[in-house]
Amino acid sequence: MTGYTMLRNGGAGNGGQTCMLRWSNRIRLTWLSFTLFVILVFFPLIAHYYLTTLDEADEAGKRIFGPRVGNELCEVKHVLDLCRIRESVSEELLQLEAKRQELNSEIAKLNLKIEACKKSIENAKQDLLQLKNVISQTEHSYKELMAQNQPKLSLPIRLLPEKDDAGLPPPKATRGCRLHNCFDYSRCPLTSGFPVYVYDSDQFVFGSYLDPLVKQAFQATARANVYVTENADIACLYVVLVGEMQEPVVLRPAELEKQLYSLPHWRTDGHNHLIINLSRKSDTQNLLYNVSTGRAMVAQSTFYAVQYRPDFDLVVSPLVHAMSEPNFMEIPPQVPVKRKYLFTFQGEKIESLRSSLQEARSFEEEMEGDPPADYDDRIIATLKAVQDSKLDQVLVEFTCKNQPKPSLPTEWALCGEREDRLELLKLSTFALIITPGDPRLIISSGCATRLFEALEVGAVPVVLGEQVQLPYQDMLQWNEAALVVPKPRVTEVHFLLRSLSDSDLLAMRRQGRFLWETYFSTADSIFNTVLAMIRTRIQIPAAPIREEAAAEIPHRSGKAAGTDPNMADNGDLDLGPVETEPPYASPRYLRNFTLTVTDFYRSWNSAPGPFHLFPHTPFDPVLPSEAKFLGSGTGFRPIGGGTGGSGKEFQAALGGNVPREQFTVVMLTYEREEVLMNSLERLNGLPYLNKVVVVWNSPKLPSEDLLWPDIGVPIMVVRTEKNSLNNRFLPWNEIETEAILSIDDDAHLRHDEIMFGFRVWREARDRIVGFPGRYHAWDIPHQSWLYNSNYSCELSMVLTGAAFFHKYYAYLYSYVMPQAIRDMVDEYINCEDIAMNFLVSHITRKPPIKVTSRWTFRCPGCPQALSHDDSHFHERHKCINFFVKVYGYMPLLYTQFRVDSVLFKTRLPHDKTKCFKFI
Repeated sequence: MTGYTMLRNGGAGNGGQTCMLRWSNRIRLTWLSFTLFVILVFFPLIAHYYLTTLDEADEAGKRIFGPRVGNELCEVKHVLDLCRIRESVSEELLQLEAKRQELNSEIAKLNLKIEACKKSIENAKQDLLQLKNVISQTEHSYKELMAQNQPKLSLPIRLLPEKDDAGLPPPKATRGCRLHNCFDYSRCPLTSGFPVYVYDSDQFVFGSYLDPLVKQAFQATARANVYVTENADIACLYVVLVGEMQEPVVLRPAELEKQLYSLPHWRTDGHNHLIINLSRKSDTQNLLYNVSTGRAMVAQSTFYAVQYRPDFDLVVSPLVHAMSEPNFMEIPPQVPVKRKYLFTFQGEKIESLRSSLQEARSFEEEMEGDPPADYDDRIIATLKAVQDSKLDQVLVEFTCKNQPKPSLPTEWALCGEREDRLELLKLSTFALIITPGDPRLIISSGCATRLFEALEVGAVPVVLGEQVQLPYQDMLQWNEAALVVPKPRVTEVHFLLRSLSDSDLLAMRRQGRFLWETYFSTADSIFNTVLAMIRTRIQIPAAPIREEAAAEIPHRSGKAAGTDPNMADNGDLDLGPVETEPPYASPRYLRNFTLTVTDFYRSWNSAPGPFHLFPHTPFDPVLPSEAKFLGSGTGFRPIGGGTGGSGKEFQAALGGNVPREQFTVVMLTYEREEVLMNSLERLNGLPYLNKVVVVWNSPKLPSEDLLWPDIGVPIMVVRTEKNSLNNRFLPWNEIETEAILSIDDDAHLRHDEIMFGFRVWREARDRIVGFPGRYHAWDIPHQSWLYNSNYSCELSMVLTGAAFFHKYYAYLYSYVMPQAIRDMVDEYINCEDIAMNFLVSHITRKPPIKVTSRWTFRCPGCPQALSHDDSHFHERHKCINFFVKVYGYMPLLYTQFRVDSVLFKTRLPHDKTKCFKFI
């Protein structure tokens, strides 16, 4: 125990044992290190030696690690695949190398070709430059030839007044004023544009006495007139309003004359002045009687013979509708032709002719010869006898039930209120108008009011008294709308009225309605008519009518349009050459300055007369609200003939008296881009196409990345202010041709069909010529009109979804046709094609022309259109009946005429062979 303790405590007695232990540990470490060294060094050497000497065995086939000859290694099973891969790669490398050498050879050949093409391009550029020079020289020579063959036309030297007083020789008497001696033409050159200066009535004393309604209406229409200018120094005409006066204001003649002579531009005698006295009552004061108006023209509704100067003064219609527009829905229809009463008359004579003649001393000039016979007694007796005979139902009353309206001496006063008189006239076929017994009173406000009311409700006026001066008589053909019978023939009046046929009576009623709407109905029409009268007299052409400025939508073109095989399926027909030169417009009308009073070359006889109220269109001389086209120039004219011959000669030429003519396609679309692009592509290569105007009717603009087709002619995309079907017929200024092809964006027409329709339209330029025909029918049970879209041998409409018409009708539709019709189209988003057919038939009194096309012309596979909705047809029924109310009659005409050509193959279904085909 003690020894153990000592060892643990490292006692001195254990020193020898400790040394031995340390020596033993060192020996062990040394041996271990030597052993590891031997193993790590000598064992690899021995193994290497053994492995290297192992292959020296006699059996060569048993050598494993030694070098081997040939393909002995491939005999190893797991390396065979690697060998095959190596051989395949080697073979492919050889093939690629061969191909590379072949491509290098081809590249060398292509480089040679590129060099040859570059040389060819350079040669072609030189040839093109030479051709351009030749073309430029040819164009220059052509212009020189045209300049040599056409007389040079330049503006004339402008007429300018040398001083304020033109120095015209005064007429011998005031009544001797005519245009040649009382009008200063130097202030109205042909190219002046007919500027009119309107005096501000509020700046003069008599202006405070004017009827507020008359003054307000006159000022409103003057501000909106295209001829009115604020620069008095350049004015051709000076207009001053002097009546109607308020009650009980009475302006003495001397005072009014003094105020007139104090006008700033009166120039001592008032030449080139127009004094207007508008009447609203039957007893309007004749303010200008006993007033020296100098050389100023006078326009009013009441004239004595001593103050009226023929071809100088103007008889105007009374201003019945001062600030209100007439309600067309309250106007009775023009049919049936015969009404309850054959004729009616209500009036009371306040003063006899005998008492009136006793006041003759007060006039400036007394009547010469014996006093005229008083026919009023004979008229009363004759008309009462007709009423008592009971041959026809008539109503004549020579005493008013109530107090008669104030009137002039010897004039038949009006009875009752205006509404009561209109109700009676609505039941009258004819309305008698007995002129004043005093022959010195050539027209009175009372007579003019009776005439206005008769025309308004469609009662044909019968004027007893040939001495009367009807409004605008020197310009309007009153015999087309009224009967003027001398008083001595009063016994023959009944016979004359019964002898009129229904067709003649309806024509007179329709013409009277036109005259009333155009020249009498509103303040605008009266003022425009007065200015147009003077402008026509002094032979200044009307200002060009306004065209719709096209706001173009930018778009990208460049997509090459292909050729639809259906479009090219024209058989052996030659449709005509595709224009290789830039599109050209129709020639502008150049006779505006030489044909300003009358037009002698009408295509039909339904025009209202030679008076031009509306401005000129760029293509036609005049634009009244009924058609008046010329038979020559660029107006509506008969087109026929051509180059003659048959077969190929006919096909190769457009034909007609105008050898060169193009048309414009107007296509309305709404958010159907794919359908639109397909339709545009189908127009590629269409002969005689001038331009395509795409009316973009959607507020959403087309896609920016949309690529439009290149069809060889310009495509103009027009933005509209609102979504309206009326935009289809706006007279866009981009339309430079007379012919318009209105076509839907889903219509599918072949080129040969379009060309045939264009040829037919050139033979009937005043008609709608198209493909889809429709007709109207009378529904007996419901006593209303119906729209029918079934295929039939009879038609009365040609839809404008695929039809040609003249641009003239675009102006009429947009600016002249009653606004109520356009509002109806906007309300239903429908019926614009029916409205156009109504308009053209109303103007021409002719039906449209249908040309042959395939029975299905809609684009196959196109999205469903609005016309497939059931409500579409119900709305069209309503539209037809509404349009009939506006026009007052049914203007559509039936026809069984259809145009076909032996040169165009027509395939008819077996159930349609009973229809007549006119060739």
